Amino acid sequence: MLTKAPNVGTADQGPTPTDRNSAERGPAERGPADRGPADQTYFVIDFDSTFTKVEALDVLGEISLIGRPDRDDVLNQIKVITDRGMSGEISLAESLRLRLGLLNAHRDHLPALIETLMGKISDSFQRNKTFLTENADRIYIVSSGFKEFIVPIVTALGIKEEHVFANTFEFDEAGNITGCDCDNPLSTDKGKVKLIRDLNLDGDVYVIGDGYTDYEIREAGLANKFYAFTENVVRPKVIEKADSISPSLDDFLFENKLSRSQSYPKSRINVLLLENVHPVAVQLFEQEGFNVEIRKGALDEDELIQAIQGVHILGIRSKTQVTRRVIDSANKLMTIGAFCIGTNQIDLEACTEKGIAVFNAPYSNTRSVVELAIGEIIMLIRNIVPKSNLMHQGVWDKSAKNSFEVRGKKLGLIGYGNIGTQLSVVAEALGMEVYFYDVVDKLALGNARKCKSLDELLAVSDIISLHTDGRKDNKNLISYREFGMMKNGVIFLNLSRGHIVDIPALVDAIERGKVAGAGIDVFPYEPKTNQEEFMSDLRNLPNVILTPHIGGSTEEAQENIGNFVPGKLLEYINNGSTYGSVNFPELQLPLLKGSHRLLHIHANVPGILAQINNIFGKYHINIQGQYLKTTEQIGYVITDIAKDYSDEVVQELKNIDNTIKFRMLY
Repeated sequence: MLTKAPNVGTADQGPTPTDRNSAERGPAERGPADRGPADQTYFVIDFDSTFTKVEALDVLGEISLIGRPDRDDVLNQIKVITDRGMSGEISLAESLRLRLGLLNAHRDHLPALIETLMGKISDSFQRNKTFLTENADRIYIVSSGFKEFIVPIVTALGIKEEHVFANTFEFDEAGNITGCDCDNPLSTDKGKVKLIRDLNLDGDVYVIGDGYTDYEIREAGLANKFYAFTENVVRPKVIEKADSISPSLDDFLFENKLSRSQSYPKSRINVLLLENVHPVAVQLFEQEGFNVEIRKGALDEDELIQAIQGVHILGIRSKTQVTRRVIDSANKLMTIGAFCIGTNQIDLEACTEKGIAVFNAPYSNTRSVVELAIGEIIMLIRNIVPKSNLMHQGVWDKSAKNSFEVRGKKLGLIGYGNIGTQLSVVAEALGMEVYFYDVVDKLALGNARKCKSLDELLAVSDIISLHTDGRKDNKNLISYREFGMMKNGVIFLNLSRGHIVDIPALVDAIERGKVAGAGIDVFPYEPKTNQEEFMSDLRNLPNVILTPHIGGSTEEAQENIGNFVPGKLLEYINNGSTYGSVNFPELQLPLLKGSHRLLHIHANVPGILAQINNIFGKYHINIQGQYLKTTEQIGYVITDIAKDYSDEVVQELKNIDNTIKFRMLY
């Protein structure tokens, strides 16, 4: 009998989250044409580029041809012949004959080949050794490769030796490989068809492989379905013939509701990354096996609503606005990563209501922003920009007028968070006096002095730099009144959020000379792409540095963010941990070992934990670990339980009143 996972019934039990009333169609709801394997089912699995990541004869060539000056050319010939044979362009017999003729291999090369192949077993097969062992009576390895190296590999994962069907080498007296046993049907065209027909398997037959010869079993009517296996190699001509595509063994097992190591195949988790996030982030998601889509620019609301359908993980930077309409339209969204510091572009309240965890990068680009601020302060107070512009026009204006040192100047920081504090330290090292104002009580670093009010800071500062967050309450925090309170000739910087400064008021202050120089990196409206023209009344004003929101745009910062944010998202997807989330209760969870993890997100009302544990008690389920944390809006309960339980447990947990989302990990 096939062993079925007791908790696998619908697709929404994996990392795909489910609302309590979700109508998502899972495998249990499919019609007869899509039914999974019956109990009398046999699995016929290919070896090369399926059970292993490589073609074994290609690897044997790498070993046997060492020292040959034409080694690379011969290896390339072998690979081309392999691909042509797997795609059906030439016959199997011809492919074998040509490759064996080029190999120059010996019996003594086989131990090294086996050792190499042991390290090349496909990841999803290694993960699912339990399935292979438990169902060994119904699993057959059918390959045009050779038993001499296949048997040691597959039996290590529980496959029976007598269920391995492959060719055998022929050797001369010196031990050289001269060919294969030509009486073996697998050495001939349609050999797999002949073999399966002779086996006369009494039940449903499902074939998993990457080659045309695997499809031929289905074509001959000897298999119910052929699954094109694409974890290691993609052959378009084979995919065209397949009944279904399996990016991994996990995907095959999930589709057919079979016991497996992962609750949900990672190949079915869709990631949408916008606004040119760093390539390292793309690489991290792809290494996990996720399906990644990349778009260069930002999307407007309607575009994002369309693009976010079926997306589980969304990655954005500062331009994309994730509104309530977008959130309401996101049918599978589990988490959002802001590849920047701020999250005001995301409707956090809507995300929380829908059980969507949001993460950002609060520290990764801090140094880059600080260095830009310091650079602009020096450029502006020395009046460098106007002098540089005049030089480009051929004007030589050697003068110290309106040019000052930063040493001894009073720097006022509005906002004393991660960036403000680091800027404070660097500025003090340059000899500046630092003052700061923050609505939250913060410990001063070094000799920095805290002002009791914003007005006090505005009045005392020679240079003012904004480093506040993007909450709506901060809109036009600096307007006509605030500019009026500043010193004449003040240097003004905004590297935080565009809506914090009233632009007409700033333009007026510059034109009147109240502000002697300004550095502005953020704006109330910013172009979505590099092709859109930047429009602003700040253009062409004297001693004004305008930069296109690049405070954190250094290679170092973007790589740091590209590593940090995916790390948080992957921890949440793979483990349930929410440490660092800006809208969820923060929990740092241990790694999942030997149990199933049930994650329950709910409205923060009394009695939910008691209801959850009553269900576990009702079904006599052993709790191996339980974690609860709440915010004002939601509660997050994580329970690790023993693997044996019924489907009814999951359904009852989903049906608890005030449940927002439920998912399962194992």
